[in-house]
Amino acid sequence: MPITIKTNEDIAKMRIAGRLASEVLDYITPHVVPGVTTAELNRLCHDYMINVQGTVPAPLNYAPPGYTPYPAAVCTSVNQVVCHGIPSDKPLKTGDVLNIDVTVIKDGYHGDTSRMFNIGEVANHAKRLARVTFDCMWIGIDQVKPGAHLGDIGAAIQKYAENAGYSVVREFCGHGIGQVFHEEPQVLHYGRAGTGPELKPGMIFTIEPMINAGRREIKGLADGWTIVTKDRSLSAQWEHTVLVTETGYEILTLSEGTPPRPESWLLG
Repeated sequence: MPITIKTNEDIAKMRIAGRLASEVLDYITPHVVPGVTTAELNRLCHDYMINVQGTVPAPLNYAPPGYTPYPAAVCTSVNQVVCHGIPSDKPLKTGDVLNIDVTVIKDGYHGDTSRMFNIGEVANHAKRLARVTFDCMWIGIDQVKPGAHLGDIGAAIQKYAENAGYSVVREFCGHGIGQVFHEEPQVLHYGRAGTGPELKPGMIFTIEPMINAGRREIKGLADGWTIVTKDRSLSAQWEHTVLVTETGYEILTLSEGTPPRPESWLLG
């Protein structure tokens, strides 16, 4: 499948879908507290999407080839879960870390974003992993401009993560997005600068690095969806949907509660 260049109409609708996805995370933030279950967070997100926004939760019943339908409106990945964690009735406890990944559909277009959450007071090493992963996402975003290459994004993320003592998950990556949930290009979070397709205005894709505190190896659980670190080390992820503009990039998944970009001096 070729990489699609979005029209002005596509981009306008993607801005709306992206903002709405981010607003789901704004809405759920005060509910992410010790003692709540991820099943309850999923219920709240689902109700907000359907009854307040008029959006469709893209993950619900999503079934790529070889997968059983995903059973929830959002993905909730706790501690050593890398991605695609299925909401459950197990209460979150103080010290846990959680990624909530939201994708909504509005007027046929997808908005996709995720954030990390601390459950009460968490250990310093968990805070550092989430912070470095957040920086990795932004370092990747900062590579986006016409004439750059997809490999520039992955190379910059990999260098920063590995210099911090962490590893980058290889098996899952960012992706093109629009009227299709997952389309070309694949956006790797590792690699060599100057390689891969050239970035052109109108491309839209996600940047969503998954960074492990330990080794990069992962494994899937019996539910067919949940991916965990093989060594049970913590994992973190942040995600934005990004448009390539004529001069650089535009983040499409912004809302009032979106954590701000780190100061440039922090990114080095």
